[in-house]
Amino acid sequence: MRAILPCRDANGYTPVMNWDRQFLHRLPLFEPLREHGARFATADWPTLNELQAAFDARGVVSGAGVPLRVVAQDASRARTFDDRYEARLFLKGELQVRERNWHDVFNALAWLAFPRAKAAVNARHYQALLAQQAALAANRGATQDALTLFDEGGVIVACSEPDLLPMLRAFEWKRLFWRERERVINHMRWLLFGHAIYEKALTPFVGITGRAVLLTVDGGFFTLNLREQMALLDTRVAALIAHGSLFKTTRELAPVPILGVPGWWPENREEVFYDNTGYFRPGRGQAGVDQEATARIDAAR
Repeated sequence: MRAILPCRDANGYTPVMNWDRQFLHRLPLFEPLREHGARFATADWPTLNELQAAFDARGVVSGAGVPLRVVAQDASRARTFDDRYEARLFLKGELQVRERNWHDVFNALAWLAFPRAKAAVNARHYQALLAQQAALAANRGATQDALTLFDEGGVIVACSEPDLLPMLRAFEWKRLFWRERERVINHMRWLLFGHAIYEKALTPFVGITGRAVLLTVDGGFFTLNLREQMALLDTRVAALIAHGSLFKTTRELAPVPILGVPGWWPENREEVFYDNTGYFRPGRGQAGVDQEATARIDAAR
């Protein structure tokens, strides 16, 4: 079956502006958001109060441990350091949300799905802002770029077979996704983290690429249910983000052509799909790093 792609804009995709109460069932890749997003399967967009009720029920807090409070986005330019988006979120717990906006709905759902990792991103952003202010630097640094890339386009990949992750790092896409398909299905878990990737997946196109944190798990991981798996990975990713020697550059995050993940896109049921080297690009050398191994080495010093 060949999927029908919508018309796309100059940026590669067409945003779906109308509300769709069934949006979390468009593709399997929306699975991480379904538990907490089910309450929004209503006739119209979730209100700020409805988002707030979801945060309250989940006990979501900022990187400073302040309970999250949904507020309408302030379009005016931040006048002080504390008014900056990440600083305001960290210090006051104020998550700015535009009403009737897919990007911000997905950001809220990501907070509900991965509260620890999202809080860790916020805390590292705030630390980076303090460093930027102390250095009198006009532009954001590499750490902020890495954090933003993961926050917007991140993928969490857990794997129990040690020889599969090196294939991903080496851009061996057809070997990984096709020849090792059954092993990928049985021994790897792929979770979308980035809210911008979720937004693009509303009207998917060949070209969508995420940037991954790669984690090794034991076989017992796959005996857990989805909620337990997500809680475990949320905690582990949060610990990596909080580690001061990691997320220093975007090169730490391995590219993943997400429509190649088995089961995520109808066309990838056929081998020829993986022959598109414009999407499944060969790489030079190794992509990404073993962040957990780096953290262990640093701890041993």
